[in-house]
Amino acid sequence: MVIPLNGTVMPCDAVLINGTCIVNESMLTGESVPVTKTNLPNPSVDIKGMGDEFYSPEIHKRHTLFCGTTVIQTRFYTGELVKAVVVRTGFSTSKGQLVRSILYPKPTDFKLYRDAYLFLLCLVAVAGIGFIYTIINSILNKVEIGVIIIESLDIITITVPPALPAAMTAGIVYAQRRLKKIGIFCISPQRINICGQLNLVCFDKTGTLTEDGLDLWGIQRVENTRFLLPEENVCNEILVKSQFVACMATCHSLTKIEGVLSGDPLDLKMFEAIGWILEEATEEETALHNRIMPTVVRPAKQLLPESTPAGNQEMELFELPAIYEIGIVRQFPFSSALQRMSVVARVLGDKKMDAYMKGAPEVIASLCKPETVPVDFEKVLEDYTKQGFRVIALAHRKLESKLTWHKVQNISRDVIENNMDFMGLIVMQNKLKQETPAVLEDLHKANIRTVMVTGDNMLTAVSVARDCGMILPQDKVIIAEALPPKDGKVAKINWHYADTLTQCSNSSAIDSEAIPIKLVHDSLEDLQVTRYHFAMNGKSFSVILEHFQDLAPKLMLHGTVFARMAPDQKTQLIEALQNVDYFVGMCGDGANDCGALKRAHGGISLSELEASVASPFTSKTPSISCVPNLIREGRAALMTSFCVCELALFSINCKFYSLI
Repeated sequence: MVIPLNGTVMPCDAVLINGTCIVNESMLTGESVPVTKTNLPNPSVDIKGMGDEFYSPEIHKRHTLFCGTTVIQTRFYTGELVKAVVVRTGFSTSKGQLVRSILYPKPTDFKLYRDAYLFLLCLVAVAGIGFIYTIINSILNKVEIGVIIIESLDIITITVPPALPAAMTAGIVYAQRRLKKIGIFCISPQRINICGQLNLVCFDKTGTLTEDGLDLWGIQRVENTRFLLPEENVCNEILVKSQFVACMATCHSLTKIEGVLSGDPLDLKMFEAIGWILEEATEEETALHNRIMPTVVRPAKQLLPESTPAGNQEMELFELPAIYEIGIVRQFPFSSALQRMSVVARVLGDKKMDAYMKGAPEVIASLCKPETVPVDFEKVLEDYTKQGFRVIALAHRKLESKLTWHKVQNISRDVIENNMDFMGLIVMQNKLKQETPAVLEDLHKANIRTVMVTGDNMLTAVSVARDCGMILPQDKVIIAEALPPKDGKVAKINWHYADTLTQCSNSSAIDSEAIPIKLVHDSLEDLQVTRYHFAMNGKSFSVILEHFQDLAPKLMLHGTVFARMAPDQKTQLIEALQNVDYFVGMCGDGANDCGALKRAHGGISLSELEASVASPFTSKTPSISCVPNLIREGRAALMTSFCVCELALFSINCKFYSLI
């Protein structure tokens, strides 16, 4: 199929084979940030055994246009239209699977409904006994047949009230109306009763517990393998031509939509901080060239140092001041699996191209030359993450002159993303929402456990958990680091305190035999005793589920922070918590929490985008203050259901007393 120049809503899943598209995927993911989709690259034949690479919508999602998403604009080759090959249609598409899961959700096994059926069966049994007793007693007393029939049927209708289901539903309907008044919308009313039973709530971090946006706190550059002092102002003449600023200017996925800079909020903050200008080729310019014109970034004129001609001599052409511009030749988009993104760029007039990379500090450091990474890298990173900052690392590398524009377009990212020079850290600040601590305190008072599930760094997550009151100041956090089987060695778990994450000494490690003893102290009765919380990342969580199934329930009972969790791992966590008899609520912004929101007993989406249809509840106000309100209404509806059952028993008692 040909993708129109002015965009379209995708009717199917298709993979791009020509050109580039900018797509709004909020319908599927909840993310309102436009995503750049590139054409499917040729299979990597330079790595042994990788020649027979097969297309997969999950692996190649950066090249796939998903059904229901909106293509905002396209960029194309000369004489070649933007083309895509249809790969899935109907219910096989991503949107189809979402719709199918909404139409036919996985049944929630709720004890109230099981008990309600047992209650009705008991009533039927009682009604049967009463029916037989009335007939026999009436015949013995020689009562007329008409009266016997009426009294016998009267026993059945009183014992099993026909209005019982309607009366139970009435309580849910009124609760739904009250929820609507406070801005909580419900598409699955039977879940309201379940919310009255919630005793654990999982929270996403970014956009849920903390503010959506990130502010640039500062940068910390590296020179001669040593960290310089932190700098707040990046927008100055001294740094304008540095590789650090060049990386900030080029290593992003920003694009202009109708003249407005658009993209990931983190990238936007980073680009705005340096005060540069981004220029994209127009359709007319692209049509004149045999290849896509690169996106160009350049500093604002006031940032460049002024160069004045010497004396009154006429300025020759070659003496004209050079314009400092950087063209982005190739972009390797951000991958959550790889936790990094990179670009290949060229400064105007330079013969060699540059490779810039940014991402999770641990990942970037592992891809850099060891001699370029400062010795105190882990300590500096730990200091920032303990304070709750979001840290991103930058790296750079000069590419060989033999790499031409054409070769770069077909090269794999593995060839580019290695042997880099470590350049430093960008420190971003993510503030807590004002109402977060108070809401979590209310939940703790109600004896409702709270858990954080995030895709962010471990220490940042632990820091935010402490700041918002999820982990009290005197409580200890034990990090479970699970290692999968490797080179004939069995899987194992290393335990250490969060305060000593980077120290591998015997003092920071905890003997695994002492762990069960730690759990004994976790009692609500004696608050003077230090409580322990477990924290782990997504990789460790997967290893524990696979290789330590006996230990998993214990960790679920005491785990508070789950960091670097992928969307499918969030769903697995919800299921694991349900397996240890928790009634689990999930509160997220809908961005990557759809699976978990659907699987939880009570999922509350704080996003009004179309992804929220996957969630049973959607809050109009994007704050977690909706969680206590929902639980209150759930408990009220549950109490109404119990009272209706009690009334049914009361009517039975009255009738039997009258018979006796």
